[in-house]
Amino acid sequence: MTSRNGKRTLISDFRDFIMRGNVIDLAVAVIIGGAFGKIVTSFVENIITPLILNPAMQAAQVDKLENLASGGIQYGLFLAAILNFLVIAFCMFLIVRSFEGAKKRLTREEAIAAPEPTPDPSIVAQENLTQAVENLTKVMEQKT
Repeated sequence: MTSRNGKRTLISDFRDFIMRGNVIDLAVAVIIGGAFGKIVTSFVENIITPLILNPAMQAAQVDKLENLASGGIQYGLFLAAILNFLVIAFCMFLIVRSFEGAKKRLTREEAIAAPEPTPDPSIVAQENLTQAVENLTKVMEQKT
């Protein structure tokens, strides 16, 4: 859409911005990332944290992580946050590493599968002609 003086309108610029592929890809990545984040958070909070921190909670005779505190400092929640970060970082490391490995394999397969391009016959003929002229020039220079 353009205005009367030929300039683009705000609405047309916005439409073009939204319809770009990278904006759509980013939106999908954010939505999937949020859903994946919930899965990882649940895994850490409901499985990993209790496995690791239950012995500490039993030694402190505490039934909830929020109650694991000393002098008003809730170090149980802090420990859980550190553990949550480490597990999420490790999961992201594994995902990035697997994608990099898949990308390398795909690149190698494409390199192997790509046939060598056949040279253009006119270029080959021109190179042969150039080589013949150069050889003729050398022979004539030797005779003089």
